[in-house]
Amino acid sequence: MGMTMTQKILAAHAGLAKVEAGQLIEADLDLVLGNDITSPVAIHEMEKMTVDTVFHKDKIALVMDHFIPNKDIKSAEHCKCVREFACKHEITNYFDVGEMGIEHALLPEKGLTVAGDVIIGADSHTCTYGALGAFSTGVGSTDMAAGMATGKAWFKVPSAIKFNLIGKPSKWVSGKDVILHIIGKIGVDGALYRSMEFTGDGVKNLTMDDRFTIANMAIEAGGKNGIFPVDELAEAYMKEHSQRPYKVYEADEDAVYDEEYTIDLSKLEPTVAFPHLPENTKTISQMTEDIVIDQAVIGSCTNGRIDDLRIAAGILKGRKVKKGVRCIVIPATQSVYLQAMEEGLLKIFIEAGAVVSTPTCGPCLGGYMGILAEGERCISTTNRNFVGRMGHVKSEVYLASPAVAAASAITGKISTPEEVG
Repeated sequence: MGMTMTQKILAAHAGLAKVEAGQLIEADLDLVLGNDITSPVAIHEMEKMTVDTVFHKDKIALVMDHFIPNKDIKSAEHCKCVREFACKHEITNYFDVGEMGIEHALLPEKGLTVAGDVIIGADSHTCTYGALGAFSTGVGSTDMAAGMATGKAWFKVPSAIKFNLIGKPSKWVSGKDVILHIIGKIGVDGALYRSMEFTGDGVKNLTMDDRFTIANMAIEAGGKNGIFPVDELAEAYMKEHSQRPYKVYEADEDAVYDEEYTIDLSKLEPTVAFPHLPENTKTISQMTEDIVIDQAVIGSCTNGRIDDLRIAAGILKGRKVKKGVRCIVIPATQSVYLQAMEEGLLKIFIEAGAVVSTPTCGPCLGGYMGILAEGERCISTTNRNFVGRMGHVKSEVYLASPAVAAASAITGKISTPEEVG
């Protein structure tokens, strides 16, 4: 009985020839990630341990991204805690104001995540790096503390679901629509503690930004991780961004999967997740009434990359955000921000009546830069739409692609680009 991609990576990092689903292992870590919300808890836990320092100053990444620049005294204290820890232990990859970006866009961009890695992060969307053929997963702050101290983590080897992607997406269908379709199909617990392994001829028709988006939202289906095969596009990305060696793992032909799904990308439509769960999806053609919005957010670790901003700018160019709608654009990293500026995208956004923020998670988790009041609705390219996620418990968040979010900002209701004329 063969192993999946994920199982092969875990076996190698545990020093074992073979692992099976359900087996408990201790694996070596290539990277431990924390942010300004989760790191202080891990730091305080690590202080209780009988260790003098971290296991490897180059293999820890601390990214200040959720409430940064400091939105209040509490967030300032959190950042001060992390900053002092990073200084004390000479953490190489500490990213603060001026250098930081949204962690799950920043780390691949900085070349800190590559194929074959085992990565844990005290943030649930750490599964993003599976787009590069790494095993990456979110953990609690206590596990992060143990990881920083020892360079190891315990895992229960996950079983897997295979998603065979075929066909080519139509013009306005992106990775966001693919993953929303999948979550709508299997539910928010459909992949509970299982590896979501994406394969098939259709993968070549997905950009790296599409793949990052899909892997990012594996957790929204309950997945332990999401992972893509390492093809020429992934290798080109790693060679452009990283100096680190990488290792390609491929699933055995006789690997065992709990379930298999075939997704024809050519048949997918722009898809929206209605409140209050990512599984509550409808295609645009299934919507029978107008959903009027108050706010549109384009950004986040899911959809704040340069491809996302280009798509949104292409729709907003020469048009205006509808009066009464707040459109907030948040580039995911400083590099994306700079590239968007050089390409003239920021000018397009501002002339359309949108605002452009420094990189931050901000409104995604109801932090700042776009909190919703009672009764307000937001179309957002973020990854969660739980009750109260972006503000008041009686507000609503609709998840969609950058194309749909930009078009909706223009019309004032959830719309496709075709509807803006």
